[in-house]
Amino acid sequence: MKNIVLIGMAGSGKSTLGVLLAKSLGMPFVDTDLMIQQNEKKLLQEIIDTYGISRFLDIEEKVMLSIESIDSVIATGGSVVYSLQAMEHLKKHGRMVYLKLSYEEIEKRIQNITTRGIVMEEGKTLKDIFDERVVLYEKYADIIIDCNDKDTELCLQNMIIKLIPM
Repeated sequence: MKNIVLIGMAGSGKSTLGVLLAKSLGMPFVDTDLMIQQNEKKLLQEIIDTYGISRFLDIEEKVMLSIESIDSVIATGGSVVYSLQAMEHLKKHGRMVYLKLSYEEIEKRIQNITTRGIVMEEGKTLKDIFDERVVLYEKYADIIIDCNDKDTELCLQNMIIKLIPM
């Protein structure tokens, strides 16, 4: 099996579902946001505040390109889709699974927008970012899991069904 790479907006459940999926399939779990924080010894928001968005995206891309995992579940940051090089690298070694949620649901789930480490240019709203990224998530996705109005367990089951042919 190749890597299973989870993409989607902040708040879509990539880390939560990623851990559960890895456990269910007996695979290692990799959280790229944690990798970035460990490499930089700063929280995501601190990196953005200190170095700016452009530098953060460079750091994120470098981390993605360093991933050589095989047979792992990988949860990515929501902004990973801005790097064509990173997406091609991840896609080459894995199946892209887009965890799809409506804007309204994302908005409900993200309470800490100013401290969460979301790549958001000044003057843009969460809705602007959502609209911009959804097109990219859909472009790169091999599998789309609609998580709207579904609990964690049902989203997990749907992922397993689509990933593991019977």
